[in-house]
Amino acid sequence: MAEAVVEFKQVRKVYRDPWLRRELLAVDGVTFQITRGEVFGLVGPNRAGKTTLIKMLLTLTRPTTGEVQRLGQPVQQRSTLQKIGYMHENQAFPRYWHAEGLLFYYGALTLMPEPTVRERVPKLLQQVGLSDRAHEPIRRFSKGMVQRLALAQALLNEPDLLVLDEPTEGLDLEGRQLVHDIVAKQRASGKTVLLVSHLANDVEKLCDRLAVIVSGKLQYCDTIQNLTQPKNQAKRSLETALQTYYPKTHA
Repeated sequence: MAEAVVEFKQVRKVYRDPWLRRELLAVDGVTFQITRGEVFGLVGPNRAGKTTLIKMLLTLTRPTTGEVQRLGQPVQQRSTLQKIGYMHENQAFPRYWHAEGLLFYYGALTLMPEPTVRERVPKLLQQVGLSDRAHEPIRRFSKGMVQRLALAQALLNEPDLLVLDEPTEGLDLEGRQLVHDIVAKQRASGKTVLLVSHLANDVEKLCDRLAVIVSGKLQYCDTIQNLTQPKNQAKRSLETALQTYYPKTHA
């Protein structure tokens, strides 16, 4: 049986608002796992609970009930975070820094040996197409360039698990292809990728399996093939198949 890199077991998350004296159920009894070497998609409409699941995986919030495991250990075991790469949906890099300095800063934050960081940074900047902008302030970067820098930051520690939250947002066709190539390379090297995206086309091209989350509940978790081409039925696009799970307001 394939090794589980990520596992959610009957996870429930309730946010409590002390001012309004009410509770918000963000995740409701979600169970699924992601195995080593696969590219796994996490999809759903806005406010479905995807971000909460990622926060629990990264130990940014705790489940109210249930269990979350990361690289075979409970998420409370923070040492496993050193093997995680994370690209946030909305970047908040200090605008006065330059690309090279930012990557050195993140290398220090993750306790990477300095010689390793010095070796990795030029290669990553070249890989994401920012070698010629390495010493330029980030405030001069376009959104697409910031996305490329964020991708380099997520790859800095050569992660066993790469979590990409809307990685192609703001990228042109060349940038999107770069993301696709990186994801394919991670898979080929036996690494695991968790892709959170609203773009059905990216998920359909890149992912082996996916989980569909709607209103905090897991609606589907299986291969894309089984979703887009149910038994004895004609094949349909992933975008069309997802509409059977999404509320009408998101159709």
